[in-house]
Amino acid sequence: MTARTTRLDAGVREAMRALSAATKKGLGDAALAELVQIRASQLNHCAFCLDMHLTLARKHGVSERQLDLLAAWEEAGDDVFDARERAALALTEAVTVLTDGFVPDAVYERAAEHFDERQLAHLVGLITVINSWNRLMVSRRIPAGSTEW
Repeated sequence: MTARTTRLDAGVREAMRALSAATKKGLGDAALAELVQIRASQLNHCAFCLDMHLTLARKHGVSERQLDLLAAWEEAGDDVFDARERAALALTEAVTVLTDGFVPDAVYERAAEHFDERQLAHLVGLITVINSWNRLMVSRRIPAGSTEW
């Protein structure tokens, strides 16, 4: 499988970067932001984003144990992911997959217990942005570590 040569327009790339930065800043938790972006990227099979966000997660102090168990976060113990992280990851999966065509109320309400209204809006924004990045990279088959995107 080779990368497709269509480069992302510079204006689109910069707008996406600005939106990503704004949602991360508004969430106010860099480590959690990376966990959310990694989990969405796992679900979307985006090697480019996984590679980038795993590196960033380590820089932000996310433990190797969390990174190792992220794909099985629901089965990992409460000593691995706390209630706030679990709520964010559940919301990430619900927004990313949209199996039923909507985010279940219980998932959204669980997240609302751990995030104030502003943080929750930024979390939903962050999940939406990483899903967009994943689709931009996967559709063009951009490989991990690529500088040609």
